[in-house]
Parts: sequence; structure tokens; C-alpha cells
Amino acid sequence: MSETLKVGVAGLGTVGASVLRLLAKHGGQIARKTGRAVSVTAVSARDRNKDRGFDVSGFEWFTDPVEMAEQGDIDIFVELIGGDSGPAEDSVRAALARGIHVVTANKALLARHGVALAEIAEANSACLNYEAAVAGGIPIVKTLRESMSGNGISRVYGILNGTCNYILTRMEADGISFEDCLSDAQRLGYAEADPTFDIEGNDTAHKLAILTSLAFGTRIASDDIYLEGITSITTEDIQAADELGYRIKLLGVAQQTETGIEQRVHPTMVPKNSAIAQVDGVLNAVAVDGDFVGEIVLAGPGAGGDATASAVVADVADVARGDRTPVLGMPAVDLKDYQRARMRLHEGGYYIRLSVYDRPGAFAEIAHCMGNAGISLESIVQKRHAGSEAPGKYDEDAPQPVILITYETTEVAIKEALEVIMSKGVVAEQPQMIRIENLN
Repeated sequence: MSETLKVGVAGLGTVGASVLRLLAKHGGQIARKTGRAVSVTAVSARDRNKDRGFDVSGFEWFTDPVEMAEQGDIDIFVELIGGDSGPAEDSVRAALARGIHVVTANKALLARHGVALAEIAEANSACLNYEAAVAGGIPIVKTLRESMSGNGISRVYGILNGTCNYILTRMEADGISFEDCLSDAQRLGYAEADPTFDIEGNDTAHKLAILTSLAFGTRIASDDIYLEGITSITTEDIQAADELGYRIKLLGVAQQTETGIEQRVHPTMVPKNSAIAQVDGVLNAVAVDGDFVGEIVLAGPGAGGDATASAVVADVADVARGDRTPVLGMPAVDLKDYQRARMRLHEGGYYIRLSVYDRPGAFAEIAHCMGNAGISLESIVQKRHAGSEAPGKYDEDAPQPVILITYETTEVAIKEALEVIMSKGVVAEQPQMIRIENLN
């Protein structure tokens, strides 16, 4: 067996602790499978005296992760600090410049600096592995970077944030509001005290940017993503989706189009019978459309200490085995510049909820505006609020929810039609619009 592979772990939080436990439990198995023993020899964290539930006295200790990257007697630097700058960035750059292999779970770092880090890694014959950065324990990075390298990919999409998926699942299952579901998610540890990064879609966007680069061979473009969160989703929308045969999921979607590549994160209606619709709670799922293999779907735990540690250690095992793969699937110099598709040309079906004043001619006005924009309606449903006037009567001061489902149309047509409808004074509030994803 080859010489032991020495690992330094920077960051001893939930994931770092799980990595140490996993390697202690399955180190022998990893050695047998890779032909090389793996041993943690150094660690870095701010407080050496903190009670972490395990003994750190047998490791070389570094308070500064950059010092460990620059001077530690290690072969692999495992970065579990987090953040797109500061110690995380500085230590990863230092390790790669020294020719030390890096394994990271840091999606924000890769979304912001992934191409530059890939260039440093390749210049110094170092690996930069990051399976844990996207969808936790799901091996989507390896799938795109290696297993599907013989396919032309037209689309990659998925549920990439467990917090949002938990909230939307609970809203449907229990009929409770977004705010109540968010409070439960925070109480159970599924959402941060400040959940903005998750519920506004930023976390999903970082992961999508990495998947886009792997799928389409482009430079990472995390600032070129159309972004909507889930804060506007109501129980009315959830119930309407259910009655229409859909579920609402926050999806990240990257798709090749005639005008470039769409990258978008937004709430989406997906058919109940689709694979992605069956993924509930805190689970994640990613689907990839390849020209030879067709569609594949991978689902599983997208976060949590053990699931993330599993992906981290898999990357360590690849290094032990001697696997060497370009960081972003091809040499960084060969990555194409990202060409952003014009989102307003996006085509698909739409769910629209309007709060319509109960006045004669209101429906006709709405239908006329849609028709003028070239939009065909598949269905129109009026759902009276409980306690409103009985059918056959109307109350001009009591707006009623009206739901429109369109056939496939363009984003620009929908938005222009809704602007005109708003100007006519027939609706009481800003319309709700949710895209219906074509999963065929």
C-alpha cells in the first residue's frame, strides 16, 4: 500500500466533526478500496478549548487555516470554513499554490472564484474537488464532470435547497402559511435565524451556477441568474396547484436556448406525476437531460453533517485513488464565456392569480388583454372567498381570486399583458405569476 495520505481539516463545525467521525469509522475500508491509507493529521479552528465531543489533542493544531495551508505537513486541505472570501478563500488559494490538493464544501467560494481557483489548481497539478458544495450527499458533480462527459446536455434543473423544499412541503401537507412553516423550520434547525439567503433563492443560485458550468462548459456566471424566492407563495397558490394537478417547488434551472443559456431560480409548478414532484421535505433532487442517455434524476439528502461529510470523504478517496479530473470538467482555459439568454423570451405555461373586483365586464377585460398579447388561456377558474356573496350576486368592493392557466407563451407577453390589466383598474393587487415547467 502507498504512503499514508495526510489530511488537514479547516473548520470543525457540524460537517468537520462528521468528517472526522467518518474517517475514524471507515478508514480501513477506504484504504482497501483506494490502495492508500488516509489519516487526519492537522486541524484548524478558532477555539482549541471548545468542547466538540471528540478529542483533538492528537492532531497538529492551527488557529489560522492559512498557516495550515502554507506550512502544514498535509497532502489534502479540506476547507469547511464557509464564505466566499476571507480565510476560506485565502487558505484555499494558498494550498493550491503550494500544490496541495483541496476538497471543499463551499458553494459560495466556488460560485464567486471557481474559475480562478481552477486555474491555480491546474497550474500546480493539484485537485480541487467539491462534491459536497452542491446538493450535499447527491453525487451530481461527479455525474456531470465524469459520468455524462459523453453526452450533450440541454438542461439541468432541480431542488437545491432543503429549507425551501421543507417549507413548501409543509404548506401543502398541513395547509399552513409560509410564515408559520418558516418558524417551524427555524425551530427544527432546517432554517437559519436569518433565512434570507435560502428563501430568496441565493443559495440555490450559487449551486446552479456551478452546475451550469459543468453542464455547458462555460465560465461560472453567478451574477447572471434570474432570481425569485418563495416568500410570495400563499396557501391559495398551494391549494390551486394541487387542484390543477401540480406541486410548487423552488427550482434552479439551466437550459440551452437559441439566444444563450438561461439560468433561473424561481417557484415552479411541476406535474404531480413527475419525479421531481415526489421529492419532499429537506431532500434535494437534480435532473439532467442528455442527448444519448435521456433524463436522469438523482435525489437524496442535500445537507446535514453526515450527508455532506459523505461527499467530502468521497472526494478525499478520489485523491487517494489517484483520480485526476479537470476542476470544471475541462481545462479552465477551454471554458467558454457565458452567454446569457434573454429571460423575457423564456417560453412556457403560466399560472396567474388575480384579485379581481366583482364587477360586470371584469372577466371580459382580462380576456381581452390576454388576447391582445397573443396569449391563449387553457382555463379560467374563479374561487370565491368564504363568506362572500352567493353565486349570482356580486359585491364590487370584495375582490375575488381568479386563476388563469395559459398555454405556452413568452415571458414578455405575460408581463406586458399583466401591466395592461393592472392599468385597467379591474384588479386589487399585484398579480401572482408562477411558471409551469415543461418536464417532457
